[in-house]
Amino acid sequence: MGNEAPATPRRATRLLLTSDTHLPLRARRLPDELLQAVEWADLVVHAGDWVDEATLDLLAYRARRLVGVHGNNDSPELQARLPEMARFLEGGLRFGVVHETGAARGREGRCAARYPDLDVLIFGHSHIPWDTQAPGGLRLLNPGSPTDRRRQPHCTYMTCTVADGTLGEVVLHRLPQR
Repeated sequence: MGNEAPATPRRATRLLLTSDTHLPLRARRLPDELLQAVEWADLVVHAGDWVDEATLDLLAYRARRLVGVHGNNDSPELQARLPEMARFLEGGLRFGVVHETGAARGREGRCAARYPDLDVLIFGHSHIPWDTQAPGGLRLLNPGSPTDRRRQPHCTYMTCTVADGTLGEVVLHRLPQR
């Protein structure tokens, strides 16, 4: 006692979450705002349906760190480069990334049973932003799509922070219509 240095808080890790970019089918390129957010982020997470390898290469080049999975619309070449599921530990939380989780109805219970070892599950496929908590505490996050809004009012992506075992505020970013 007395000689101990005070604990210095760790800087939170900044995450950018995206999915379903579908380039070049749904857009010619990623939105500028999303690319600026890549520069801000310590870790970029992409939950599948890249469609072209150029988007993977671009994010791999621009991101400090990239975690990605393949989706149901991805080519055999992308499937060879990316796993179907990714797991990582960040800021004391256990993350998982998949493309598809099935129907919205019953999603929380189904994912809690399937992924009991995770704190946060990031997924895509529906293009519908999603932020809920399952029984037992699993947080489910779908950032929507930055390029294909489908029936949603906006194209979207998410950002959040994580530090010391706590997921900071999750922010859904709405992109301007193009």
